[in-house]
Amino acid sequence: MPYKTSFVTVALALVSATSSAQADIGTAIPLRKRNSLTGPDGTFNYVATIEHGVKIANKHRNNLLNFRRNTGRLPEGVSAIPPPAVLDHIKGHSHKRQKVPLTDLNDDEEWAGNISIGTPPVTFFVDFDTGSSDLWVPASSCTGCRGARGKYNIAKSSTGAKMSGNFTITYADGSGASGPVFTDNVVVGGVKAATQYFSAVTDESSELAEDGTDGILGLAYPQISNLGQNPFFTTAIAQGTTKQDVFAFKLARNGSELYVGGTNAAHYSGAIEYHNLSSHIGYWQIGGASAHVNGKTVGGIATFQTIIDSGTTIMYGPPADVKKVYAAVPGSKVYDEDQGLYSYPCNSPPAIAFSWGGKWWDITSDNLNLGTTGSNTEECVGSLAGLDLGLGSGIWLLGDSFMKNVYTAFSVSQNAVGFAKLK
Repeated sequence: MPYKTSFVTVALALVSATSSAQADIGTAIPLRKRNSLTGPDGTFNYVATIEHGVKIANKHRNNLLNFRRNTGRLPEGVSAIPPPAVLDHIKGHSHKRQKVPLTDLNDDEEWAGNISIGTPPVTFFVDFDTGSSDLWVPASSCTGCRGARGKYNIAKSSTGAKMSGNFTITYADGSGASGPVFTDNVVVGGVKAATQYFSAVTDESSELAEDGTDGILGLAYPQISNLGQNPFFTTAIAQGTTKQDVFAFKLARNGSELYVGGTNAAHYSGAIEYHNLSSHIGYWQIGGASAHVNGKTVGGIATFQTIIDSGTTIMYGPPADVKKVYAAVPGSKVYDEDQGLYSYPCNSPPAIAFSWGGKWWDITSDNLNLGTTGSNTEECVGSLAGLDLGLGSGIWLLGDSFMKNVYTAFSVSQNAVGFAKLK
């Protein structure tokens, strides 16, 4: 997604757009949610949460590696690429990973929908991730791609082409995928990107193969692309196939969707409060944020940067700052100091909110609660954790636990992220 010359590097700007200005001109893609961090009995799934944290830390480590390879430098504020995160500290832990059926309405880890690739088109069920920039799906020759709904076979697509290079994504927990690079027609919600770069992976670890989707479609910027190419939405904009240079998410228990080419006024009320991007790194990153608890701004935390990431389940902030947030929560306790997890009394959840100089956007008690600390306790684990992801000083990562509270729009024409009240 090319940056405009009018891009504001540091200063935060608020831009309002009326709900009618961008309403009902794009295409909606229904989304399903999967893989809960809360067990069926309402208890907190410790192992799944730690595994998710390792995955997210390594995803963004890969993004830093991609940025350095694509630009020849590290982002401002990042002095070194952190080592891979590992899972050694939970080996032998008594908790067992709990799997939840794909259709369970309590799932909330990843948001997925259908796209098509090739001519004739083949349907793939992929995660839509605003925290990465590449598209990958299984190849027809993939080993270990059990349960894939679709597999790509270039011999059966009249518009496909084999390109040079190879795609690889790996994580320290042993999961990963790799394969050759192709171009072909990709259609998302009726929006077509011709000759779109992607990988059809021929090798996929069991950890990824069993997560319920065929692959990932990244919606961030080209700077963090492993393929070194424009992501899908950038290509669609360049080819003029999207009605507006905007896509938007509604993430909720019912009726979740990705809206491509505008915003869907049926899902929000009032104006969208836009905030200009504050970084050229390649993320959907906005600055000037503040945190609030029970109607008061948390003291001792300078205004901070936030990355809005639909591929992350919970919210992460620098450990020292998150500690200050929970210090303002009556009855809060440290649940796991190493992982920056805290608990609070279930019967009196705090009202936590974030602001970027405009409205305060509240986290509902349901979205803050990851589950109880045990089957007979009244302590709940919070979905805000203190963890250093190596993204630089003062950068927070706000995932679905935040996005489920607001309608979120991502505007390429404005280089901005916007929030509106859900209906």
